[in-house]
Amino acid sequence: MVIIISSAKTLAENTRLKAPLHTLPLYLKEAEILVENLRKLTVNDLGRTLGINTRLARLNAERFARWKQPFTESNAIPAVFLYKGDVYKGLNAEQFSPDNLIFAQDHLRIISGLYGILRPLDLIQPYRLEMSTPITLEKYNDLYQYWSDKITEALNDTLQQNKNPVLINLASNEYAQGVNWQKLNAKVITPVFYELKEGELKPVSIFLKKARGLMASFIIKNRLSDPEEIKLFAEERYSFIEQYSDDQRWVFAR
Repeated sequence: MVIIISSAKTLAENTRLKAPLHTLPLYLKEAEILVENLRKLTVNDLGRTLGINTRLARLNAERFARWKQPFTESNAIPAVFLYKGDVYKGLNAEQFSPDNLIFAQDHLRIISGLYGILRPLDLIQPYRLEMSTPITLEKYNDLYQYWSDKITEALNDTLQQNKNPVLINLASNEYAQGVNWQKLNAKVITPVFYELKEGELKPVSIFLKKARGLMASFIIKNRLSDPEEIKLFAEERYSFIEQYSDDQRWVFAR
């Protein structure tokens, strides 16, 4: 199985966590092209493009100005340690053993607006660029067009190496759209998470994001290879609700 999750806006730039190994993003050349184009924008234009205030625009202009290759352990951070936010609180990779990190490296992928697709231990430099950011580049109308084929090709290559070519989609809708599902050579299962309130299932953004990370962590720590085993997920009182689920959309609620 291969799991996908979204990248995050919140970053832990001062982390000192070390990994048992590190790798480089598959599409650094394509990322560099994006950075070069973003560097051309004024702070105000960058703020408008990214939909952020002047303080954040200035911070990210500085990030893009500092962005340079080669990536090393002294100027870059493994992706799974750099990203923060609710998904990564649930994932809690800081507590992974070296063996857990190696398993994650083989089975977990992070969809990114700047880097396309990342392995957990890929070294990256801080940035902010959401997948839905309105950027036109050469023949591409947006980042989805820019990344879709590359993300899908990388996922197919990884899935081909797995005995069970199943993709567990724990990415948000914004980032999941970066995959060309028609070209993906795998069965896709999308777990969804709800709160049971007054007899109704209701999605709560902050909770479902953390639940995605919790499920990714559950798969990694237990070395799951059979999708059916995911139905045993019971972290933080969640349970599988069969009557609301189908072959591709698995419902968990608490």
